[in-house]
Amino acid sequence: MRGFLITFEGPEGSGKTTMARWLSGFLQGKGYRVLFTREPGGTPVGEAIRELLHAHEHADMTARTEALLFCAARAQLVERVIRPFLAGGGIVVSDRYADSTLAYQGYGRGLDLEELRRLNRFATGGLEPDLTFLLDIEVEQGLARRRISGDAWTRLDALELSFHQRVREGYRAMAGAEPARWVIIDASQPVEAVQRAILGHLRQRLGLSIEGP
Repeated sequence: MRGFLITFEGPEGSGKTTMARWLSGFLQGKGYRVLFTREPGGTPVGEAIRELLHAHEHADMTARTEALLFCAARAQLVERVIRPFLAGGGIVVSDRYADSTLAYQGYGRGLDLEELRRLNRFATGGLEPDLTFLLDIEVEQGLARRRISGDAWTRLDALELSFHQRVREGYRAMAGAEPARWVIIDASQPVEAVQRAILGHLRQRLGLSIEGP
């Protein structure tokens, strides 16, 4: 079997991290070779960059600096981790990928989308996901989930509500423009319903032989 890159995207509190981790474990249980990773992160270099990006003491970080740091972490992850695993026929499940830069620094921050696309292509060497799940949720509901999750409240989480609304609108616009790759799932549904939807699309779009819950 050739390798597949499956990515999860969504506004804050959409449950993408939970679903990406669940899917990785589920597919491993079905006998597939699976690697879970996350952005920014996934390598020692990427994790160090993650700390910089999330720290509240860097509140004066510019949008361009953000974009460059995210893409630097991505370049390291793709070259050192993702491409080698895909080359061996494995499935990579990533909690965020290049679309996050378009959503957050493009639609959210207002940077030029074409410039960001070129930067993404440079960082990834043109590697695109085979399938991207957009876990969609109302911004207010997602942020409320984040607050009670127990996870660290990051510098980006703390940005104004209008920023998060632009991010969500950006995700929906990207998904609408490329329906062959994107799947929009209502993340406000019960967990079991979200899981069933994910597995249904994996069977349909990637032809994976799996039975779900």
